Amino acid sequence: MQEPRNLVNTEVGLSTFMTRMYGFMGYAVALSAIVAYLSGVVFRAQVMPILSGHPFIFLIVLLGLLVFSGMASRKALQDASTGFLMLTLFALFFGLEFSFIFLTFNLPTIASAFVSAAITFVSMSVIGATTHKDMTKIGNQLFAALIALFVVMLVNMFLRSAMINYLFSFVGVIIFAGLSMTDTNKMKALYLQYGDQVSMSGLAIQGALQLYLDFLNLFQFLLQIFGGFGSRD
Repeated sequence: MQEPRNLVNTEVGLSTFMTRMYGFMGYAVALSAIVAYLSGVVFRAQVMPILSGHPFIFLIVLLGLLVFSGMASRKALQDASTGFLMLTLFALFFGLEFSFIFLTFNLPTIASAFVSAAITFVSMSVIGATTHKDMTKIGNQLFAALIALFVVMLVNMFLRSAMINYLFSFVGVIIFAGLSMTDTNKMKALYLQYGDQVSMSGLAIQGALQLYLDFLNLFQFLLQIFGGFGSRD
């Protein structure tokens, strides 16, 4: 029996969509890595005094990015160029922010955490992309756990407990590994439901941004675990 044409088109379109989404995410990760290395290693003497001398610059820029992304997110679904600009700005911002890790961690530690984050992310994302189950409930539970983790980390900013920081780094890895899976599953479902109503590239960029943030947080928590609380020794 011949398979319905619309199902064939859906499967082909989904493959193209997922490939495009991962491609945009890879672009963002690579851009952040290049910016972080250039700022934290190659041009450290020029860049670090500027960034260190203005401690609130990251907060101001982040708030600006959040406002911009909130205003542009709907338009980005129809206009891929807006979404691409949004993704690029976030990648540049987090690249600068992560440049400070070169002051705290050595290159082998950073490389080990990055490779581990990449393997974990790919593994979980593949599960989310290939499963036929709806992971919305799991995603909601992980988001609730993320809020709880954020509260604990906020409180620990005043307690300054290294043990709490270390233990909850493992919790952070579990949460963002899970979110890598559920967010991939969510983007797959969104494409299958709305893919013919919005720009495929725009939707792919939206998904890429979410997965990019999942990966960065996964990398950050793994870096804390591998780095032993930030020692360069």
